[in-house]
Amino acid sequence: MFSGIAYNVGMYKFSIFGSYRIIAASALLSTLVSSHALAQTITNPLAPLTAIQPTPAPSPQPKLAVILNSGSASVSLIDMSSRQVVKTIPVGKEPHHLMMTPDQKTLLIANSQGNDVVLMNPVSGEITGNIPNIIDPYQIGYSPNHKWFVANGNRLDRVDIYAANGTDLKLAKTLKLGKTPSHIAFTSDSKIAFITLQDSSELAAIDLETQNILWVMPTGKVPAGLWMTPGDQYLLVGITGEDNVQVIDWKNRKEVKRIFTGKGAHNFRPLGDKKQVFVSNRIAATISLVNMQTLEKVGEITGLPSGPDDMEITPDGKTMWVTFRFAKKVGVIDIPTMKLVTVIPVGKSPHGVFFYPRASWE
Repeated sequence: MFSGIAYNVGMYKFSIFGSYRIIAASALLSTLVSSHALAQTITNPLAPLTAIQPTPAPSPQPKLAVILNSGSASVSLIDMSSRQVVKTIPVGKEPHHLMMTPDQKTLLIANSQGNDVVLMNPVSGEITGNIPNIIDPYQIGYSPNHKWFVANGNRLDRVDIYAANGTDLKLAKTLKLGKTPSHIAFTSDSKIAFITLQDSSELAAIDLETQNILWVMPTGKVPAGLWMTPGDQYLLVGITGEDNVQVIDWKNRKEVKRIFTGKGAHNFRPLGDKKQVFVSNRIAATISLVNMQTLEKVGEITGLPSGPDDMEITPDGKTMWVTFRFAKKVGVIDIPTMKLVTVIPVGKSPHGVFFYPRASWE
């Protein structure tokens, strides 16, 4: 950027540079580049011309946030620049979780008591269809190879495994496990799905190819959120009935350690750097930052409304949106300062949060 030269393209105000008179920004830039090149040639005729590097385009930022109000059977659409709710849409009974289709074109909204999955355009917020007869889809997830779709029936104590081709889902098997299947994680090779069983205080492993239960092991009280650390090394389990994240060596089915985060440790959202992951602590009303390499808590966000739950991060990694289930609000957090900057009232028991584009989930 060149300083000390004033011009106004809209008013065609003249400015002077050396012996050149110019009228617009494009002419100014052309003149400066020519003068710069000429000076280089005179000083050293053999020197290569120095190119002026273009300013990198800013990363695209999302415009619309989608919030699931599980207690209001609705979705709140929030304009992210004004941070105002612009529309509230009825979608079905108890929408809890949501995710994108593998082609990154359609948002799936799982209505657990509505027994269906609603399809939404993630950019416009327009409802585009639904997948009926998906029974009690509380938590949903595609395997990394997109071959399998898993729906946890939190209310009916069942796990349904579907052969998937995008939104074309064919039920392969229904499994009865323990009480209250909750969250899902997968191995990177898509061979195993892990399920937390909240009211049984257990973790189950399922072979996706055969749809058979591989094993079930005990955990702390009321396990909920699940996250796999890089390289499929450890499973992190949010122990909502206690105050910690349980680190499990899943290959050997044993606990490695517990990371104190806060009461009601519940769900995970990775920062996107393959090193750190956020943990929401529902009862403590805090969000912890955990280093996945050292397995230590390295930061904490405090002063939050009650019931922090699901989280999403903007693609620049600077801002996190979080639902506060007990407070009927959504919060916006500045990640560099780890401070809450604003809250937005929404419907009852807000749970899932989504916008596109977003930071990488790794």
